[in-house]
Amino acid sequence: MLRLPTKSLIFALLAISISAISCKESTSESEVVDTNFSIEFEKYELENGLDVVLHQDKSDPIVSLAIQYGVGSNREKTGRTGFAHLFEHVLFQESENVPQDQFFKKIQDAGGTLNGGTWKDGTIYYEIVPNNALETIMWLESDRMGFLINTVTESAFYNQQEVVQNEKRQRVDNNPYGHTNWVLDKNMYPEGHPYNWQVIGELVDLQNATIDDVKEFYNKYYGPNNATLVLAGDFEKEDAKALIEKYFGEIKRREEVLPLEPQPVTLAETRRLYHEDNFATTPQLNMVWPTLQQYEDDAYALDFLAEILSSGKKAPLYKVLVKEKDLTSRTTAYNNSQELAGEFHIVITANNGENLNNVEAGIMEAFTMFEKDEVTDRDVERIKAGLETGFYNGISSVLGKSFQLAIYNNFAGDPGFIETDIENIKKVTKEDVMRVYNKYIKNKPFIMTSFVPKGKLELIADNSEKAAVVEEEIKENVAKTVEDSKEEIAKTPSNFDRSIEPAQGISPKLNIPESWTTTLENGMEVYGMEQNEIPTVNFSLVIEGGHLLDDKNNNGVANLMTDIMMEGTVNKTPAELEEEIEMLGASINMFTTNESIVIRGNTLVRNLDKTIALIEEILLQPRWDEEEFARIKTRTVNQIKRSDADPSTVASRVYNKLLYGKNHIFSYPTIGTVASVEAITIDHLKEFYTKNFSPSISKFHIVGKINKEKTLASLSSLNKNWAAKEVAIPEFPIENNRDKASLYFVDIPNAKQSVINIGYISLPRTNKDFYATEVMNYKLGGSFSGNVNLILREEKGYTYGARTNFSGSKIPGTFTASSSVRTNTTGESVQIFKDQIAKYKEGISAEDLEFTKNALIKSNARRFETQRSLLGMLQEMSTYSLPSNYIEGEESIINNMTLEQHKQLANTYLDESKMAYVIVGDAATQFAQFKDMGFDEVKLMNKEGEEVKLDDVKM
Repeated sequence: MLRLPTKSLIFALLAISISAISCKESTSESEVVDTNFSIEFEKYELENGLDVVLHQDKSDPIVSLAIQYGVGSNREKTGRTGFAHLFEHVLFQESENVPQDQFFKKIQDAGGTLNGGTWKDGTIYYEIVPNNALETIMWLESDRMGFLINTVTESAFYNQQEVVQNEKRQRVDNNPYGHTNWVLDKNMYPEGHPYNWQVIGELVDLQNATIDDVKEFYNKYYGPNNATLVLAGDFEKEDAKALIEKYFGEIKRREEVLPLEPQPVTLAETRRLYHEDNFATTPQLNMVWPTLQQYEDDAYALDFLAEILSSGKKAPLYKVLVKEKDLTSRTTAYNNSQELAGEFHIVITANNGENLNNVEAGIMEAFTMFEKDEVTDRDVERIKAGLETGFYNGISSVLGKSFQLAIYNNFAGDPGFIETDIENIKKVTKEDVMRVYNKYIKNKPFIMTSFVPKGKLELIADNSEKAAVVEEEIKENVAKTVEDSKEEIAKTPSNFDRSIEPAQGISPKLNIPESWTTTLENGMEVYGMEQNEIPTVNFSLVIEGGHLLDDKNNNGVANLMTDIMMEGTVNKTPAELEEEIEMLGASINMFTTNESIVIRGNTLVRNLDKTIALIEEILLQPRWDEEEFARIKTRTVNQIKRSDADPSTVASRVYNKLLYGKNHIFSYPTIGTVASVEAITIDHLKEFYTKNFSPSISKFHIVGKINKEKTLASLSSLNKNWAAKEVAIPEFPIENNRDKASLYFVDIPNAKQSVINIGYISLPRTNKDFYATEVMNYKLGGSFSGNVNLILREEKGYTYGARTNFSGSKIPGTFTASSSVRTNTTGESVQIFKDQIAKYKEGISAEDLEFTKNALIKSNARRFETQRSLLGMLQEMSTYSLPSNYIEGEESIINNMTLEQHKQLANTYLDESKMAYVIVGDAATQFAQFKDMGFDEVKLMNKEGEEVKLDDVKM
């Protein structure tokens, strides 16, 4: 499930300059209005205590239902941790009137999506569906609020215990620095404090939890009187109220849940701890100071302090640790004020081999610099400028509005708290920032952690004591059979027959937004789409080539190019360019893909001309800053080294090398290798730029509150000044010449999970069968309700998720089946994948084909909601020369697909007997079994995808 941040999900997006906004007060309705848009809501309370907030938004034929419960991990007890997050999973299983595994399937069948999230202070569930399925989501959501607990059987509960434990292994145990938050919280908060444990819980607590424990927790915290329901989107208000009363009004109140009082902590002395990390390749230092709870004046100022200390090239931490001392490539600080308490964090992942004593000394030196230079009014204003754009982005979807209203209602007691929130941020001054620095940080005790690679204790900060991290031992898998009672599940009384699923109305018709396209005189193609809900624009400039233009013997130039071009211009230093972007409230990012270099931007409409002018300056007047280039190389090399410890990255790298072969550039990582990056000079970048940057192979896309005429006016200077040249993009031969099932195992000792990638080269996106194969794949593993996920996650509990997909572009991509599974289920999981792919070729049922058609066609109602989604449509149109109504063609493919065609596609594009099976995990316990599993060959590989001898691995 979705994991929400410990800080309120929307809080960071809700700071906006108040100058253009007025607010109206009412006993039942509030409104935030400026000249461009309005957010209206109505709040009322049912007799059972359920808070209801309604927001109408008829811009798209969709609705979002979000329910936030006032329960997070802060309501748990020592020895019984992880229950809130565990319940987030349990509530998706079944209820008295919704059968097992049908929540996801019914929402997908309606063309919707759903998920949930848990953090320290709350739990939220949501659905987004076409508006004809409004009653369906009322039925589903109310059934798990009031008609669930009788269905939580021993077997269902055991299954979700396993899933959650696998989530912990994937997110924590199998990741570099994964145990950091556990160490910090255990030492920041005393035993019994609600923040002393992790949201995901202790492994032993998850394993020891009982049905009675869970029922007690549910009955206390999951009642209507401890929840807020937010409905947003396209609905009629009186109809919605009637449905809410029908489905939720009869649910009985549960135990009264009193608000928790703030519990900020203080430290009597500094504590310094260390941990040898099995997956880390470079050391990391964390320093954390206790602060205070959210929505307090000091909390706002601390947010600003974190930005000023760490963000950007003028930040003291950057100046000292990155620029002067070359100890790291990135500095991070943030204030995490929550419902009960807060912490101020500084996180520094050091460069390879750097001693953390030097990092600590550098942080203290940065503090001295900060005190000397002090905070300026401009520092404060540039932060506020970015927050305005962030606010608009946060309300660009009905789900974003739902979250905003729910969080404010639960934590501030008022969905309209936005007005106060904005004012609190607006009034932060430079004096406030210095004051909170002196009050909470300067010369105050802190918790510090030194996480270093195994065997590198010489890198820890002095006077550190060993942290009490508990590592899970890898054991042989023992299948546990849980027998449920034979008694029929008791039904909770209701005023109507809840077993009858409500009928859905007529699905919204496909309504593709109008778009326009033109070609500038310099050859650049321009694609646009007008969307007027919020006063922002999102745009992208895609320059074809990217990694395809890399030299295999000099790999990584394209990636370094996208980094260096954001480091200043001829007329602006790196710091000046960065500050000018920030003062516009804009974001400009540049990155490399396999087939392109992309510049992506987001800005306010009123600042578009200035933002595009900066894009032109970045493109046409690169600075070629040698000092920054050296730092970029160091940062990239350290990133590559760190990735060697990430099982998922290793799996992807080896998989691509084996499938594409040494003669194709895709077998080489876009980022390069340590050796190739170290050999690259700035002259290589200049040569790449001169040869390969041209409007003739570029496409510009823009979506927002802007028309064609204004867009072309904004691009006029770029059109005039960027001259075209001929660029030849190389072609690499690709063929699927695999003729056997090969098992390749990469050893990462003591891995708590095995990463599985199974597949081979398939077809390009331009192939006439490509979209049809995506449709065919949907029920195999293209969604949560795919067969491989239902077996490996929902039935077996071996994984947090399993998927299959086709990845083609202009170049043949892969068919890939993938998952991360509990280590001691590796062999069985691989066999399940293999068997399910083979079985799928026998054909699917008419019911499964109908489900696939419904899920894919009806979901088009959600396809046009946000600027980012529309930008993606324009990019797809331009990349593959698709007509503006190409989605109609996709719907035709779906509608016309027969069972016979589905089966034929599966047999044409799925052949498990010729796939590569790449496993990254603990060879000592898992490798030997594959020799007896019927593979044509079984090989042990290193992290570079080269075969190694068995003697080279400790077994």
